[in-house]
Amino acid sequence: MSAHHGSVSIQTHDFDVSAELAALRAHDKRVGAVCSFVGTVRGAHQTDTEGGNSPAIVSMELEHYPGMTEKSIMTMIDEAHQRFNIYGARVVHRVGLLLPLDQIVLVAVTSRHRGMSFQGCEFLMDYLKTQAPFWKKEQTPQGAQWVDARVSDDAALQRWGIQASNG
Repeated sequence: MSAHHGSVSIQTHDFDVSAELAALRAHDKRVGAVCSFVGTVRGAHQTDTEGGNSPAIVSMELEHYPGMTEKSIMTMIDEAHQRFNIYGARVVHRVGLLLPLDQIVLVAVTSRHRGMSFQGCEFLMDYLKTQAPFWKKEQTPQGAQWVDARVSDDAALQRWGIQASNG
């Protein structure tokens, strides 16, 4: 696969969104749209979309299987290229210890028009939330716990015709 088609970086250090977007669209004069999503660590107590309460997060630790994780995400980027008329995609995902307000993930997609970029970006993010081989442990004032994918995340993936395997 060529570098402009899709790329994945799993890293402990932070990323520069502007630099990542510039690199993704560099020298591709076809690009008319760039869509991106940045996920961050929430620190505040809040009510989630399923009616439950999410305790304040003191820290988050993310783990992965090196090599396997990148391959899995590249396979999904290939799927995004088949489903949508996108030119390029970039996924940067952090691992290790993260604190509230830290950036966790960047998903960026280029295409000719915004519609395909939005769909490709959302498709990739839905996949990452449920199927990418990451393990997340949240530290809250009540203690630490490993986090499973939410029912709402599984439902988001199913609308793309992919059955979630999280149980």
